[in-house]
Amino acid sequence: MATLKAQHLAKSYKGRQVVRDVSLSIDSGQIVGLLGPNGAGKTTCFYMIVGLVQADQGRVLIDDLDVSHQPMHGRAKAGIGYLPQEASIFRKLSVADNIMAILETRKELDKAGRRQELESLLQEFHINHIRDNLGMSLSGGERRRVEIARALATAPKFILLDEPFAGVDPISVGDIKQIIHHLKAKGIGVLITDHNVRETLDICETAYIVNDGQLIAEGDSATILANELVKEVYLGHEFRL
Repeated sequence: MATLKAQHLAKSYKGRQVVRDVSLSIDSGQIVGLLGPNGAGKTTCFYMIVGLVQADQGRVLIDDLDVSHQPMHGRAKAGIGYLPQEASIFRKLSVADNIMAILETRKELDKAGRRQELESLLQEFHINHIRDNLGMSLSGGERRRVEIARALATAPKFILLDEPFAGVDPISVGDIKQIIHHLKAKGIGVLITDHNVRETLDICETAYIVNDGQLIAEGDSATILANELVKEVYLGHEFRL
């Protein structure tokens, strides 16, 4: 079993500390949430783990491998997959070519191996029927499926989902939750940050709550919901799952 760990992360911008001493971990096959109010520092934490933002202090490790100073593509090779909030699909490529473009980076696979992996991902994510459709023609739910399949084309140990529930209809939210459970069943560790607190807490086994750049709570949904400070600064006293 692999573990992705962020240890004592800190970040300042123009003298203002936006993240202070944040630590968290994700195990293989575990679904973890990173939540907090707007401006709390959760997105900066998330970006430091994925490699979009360089931490001022702290480390990011996959087991004993320190990837803190690796660029984003180096972390991807080490096993960290990433799904951005914004549409990242290649609009003028077909669904199949979108996935194949990423498989081409897998130098350990020959042409037949890449083709086999493509067919497997198309079937696994139920997108074979739209394989020839262009990216620009997909619905929000279809696009998310293709983007997640493409993220898995790198064979990650962990996948970081940035706002996976944003901009999709309620039916697609349920669809995405099923996919996240599927990733867990495959043994992939999942870290989610999303403004949709209800859906995120509903699916996570563990959540970390950040406020004013610091961790103020961690635990399962029941623990988070019972935390008075979390109610005070984030969820409110009337919030229910």
